[in-house]
Amino acid sequence: MNQSNDRVAIFQRRMQVTREEFPAPIGKLLGLTLMTQERGRATIERAVRNPMGMLHGGVLCDIADAAMGAAYHTTLAEGETFTSLGLKINFLRPVREANLRAEARVVRVGKVVGFVECNILDEQEGLVACASSTCMTLRGQHARGREVTSGVASNESR
Repeated sequence: MNQSNDRVAIFQRRMQVTREEFPAPIGKLLGLTLMTQERGRATIERAVRNPMGMLHGGVLCDIADAAMGAAYHTTLAEGETFTSLGLKINFLRPVREANLRAEARVVRVGKVVGFVECNILDEQEGLVACASSTCMTLRGQHARGREVTSGVASNESR
C-alpha cells in the first residue's frame, strides 16, 4: 500500500471506531448522538428536556467536548491518541427546552498541539454557545495503553 492508501485506511478505521464506540459512558449518560463525522469535523445532537426549564452550563461543556473530541480523533494517525489540554466555552444565551446540535471543526493540527472550535445551536439554528479546545497528540510510549478498545480507554499504563 502506498502512503495515501495507508492514510485513507487509517482514517476509515478511526471513523469506524468512533461510530462503534460513541458515546463514551458520560455521553451515554447525557444522551449524546453522533450525527455526522468526516475528517476534522463532527456533529453531535442532544435532546434536552429539563422540567426545571434551564440547562446547566456543564452539560453544554460536555456536549461541546464530545463533539470536539470526535472531530480531533479523525485527524490522528495509527498509534496516536490525544488528551485535552484545555477547554473554553462562552455561553451566549440561556437554554430552556431544546434539541441541541454541536458542530465541531478542527482548526489546526500541529506536530504536538491542535486546536478545535465548536458551535452549539438550538432547533432554530440559534447560537447558544461557542467553545474551543486545545488538544495534545500523544505518540509512542505516551499513547500506549490509551487506545480506544470496547468504548473504554485501556488502563495498562495507569
